[in-house]
Amino acid sequence: MAAKFFIPSVNILGQDSVNEAINDIKALGFAKALIVTDKPLVDIGLVANVVDKLQTQGIESVIFDGVQPNPTTGNVNAGLELLNTNKCDFVISLGGGSPHDCAKGIALVATNGGEIKDYEGVDVSSKPQLPLVAINTTAGTASEMTRFCIITDEERHIKMAIVDKNTTPILSVNDPELMLEKPKALTAATGMDALTHAVEAYVSIAANPITDACAIKAIELIQANLVNAVNKGDDINAREQMAYAQFLAGMAFNNASLGYVHAMAHQLGGFYDLPHGVCNAVLLPHVQEYNAQVVPARLKDVAIAMGQNVVGLTDEQGAQAAIEAIRTLSAAVSIPANLTELGVKAEDIPTLADNALKDACGLTNPKQATHEEICAIFTAAL
Repeated sequence: MAAKFFIPSVNILGQDSVNEAINDIKALGFAKALIVTDKPLVDIGLVANVVDKLQTQGIESVIFDGVQPNPTTGNVNAGLELLNTNKCDFVISLGGGSPHDCAKGIALVATNGGEIKDYEGVDVSSKPQLPLVAINTTAGTASEMTRFCIITDEERHIKMAIVDKNTTPILSVNDPELMLEKPKALTAATGMDALTHAVEAYVSIAANPITDACAIKAIELIQANLVNAVNKGDDINAREQMAYAQFLAGMAFNNASLGYVHAMAHQLGGFYDLPHGVCNAVLLPHVQEYNAQVVPARLKDVAIAMGQNVVGLTDEQGAQAAIEAIRTLSAAVSIPANLTELGVKAEDIPTLADNALKDACGLTNPKQATHEEICAIFTAAL
């Protein structure tokens, strides 16, 4: 079976990446950007800094800062109206996964028409989106380089998964200087999101040697650097290594896809408006308990990447070592212990499980679950 590998054509990583990116944008000949971001990044002056850099190259910009933590169909519509009114010829997303996903939705509808909900599913669009440059400020989602776009449908209270080659940015930027001094909770949640991407890609039935290499290296880097990035927010080396880690994890899942952790986390985010990375972190060990029934050897590899000594252990014992290492890292960065702490209610689980199975139809979990099994995983995580 042939394997396709999706990635932006140009990716800039490391210190001073933003200045390099501005030069590249100028060379591409764009004239006016819609900058899609959120209010906190405006308040700290980061957006103004990018606007100034663009102006020095003769590039105008308009700011849309209405992105919510879980971007909605309404956010996409509002941004699209601003883009069309100001006749912008490209889009810049500035921030973490939320601005990136919202910008993808805006850029996709700008060229394909209709509404963003028309593109739910896999490769539904027929035209490339308006050119998108994604400047990342968190080390977690990898949305700056993937073809995944997650938008909350406000009418149905679910997160729509739009997986489309046409949402891939033309340029991604990961400058660790933009990630300094981010809040501990945000750093922890996004870092565990990246770990989830890597683990789910590694146990995926669509994994291949390229995605395996990316996933394992990402896990190693996260294990080695996440705690420092959380506890020492000004540690530029930890921030840079986490930027590489989340990018590698993105390369892995962008091509091997994801599993039930994400299918379930999407429902929690859409239903309760919870942080995506935190939901992933809480669910990750529970879903891997389920996956260990069929891929214990793969999870034993995860244990090794997380620094566990598995000499003399069976595959099943190695899988348990991986799960315990995940729990230990999660606790070390102060992730909530269970879903009850997040306000999830037992009576909602059947609905959450039903929606998760619908969301999972395009994913690549190693073991297919029934509705009852998904309910059991949710219940175990309470």
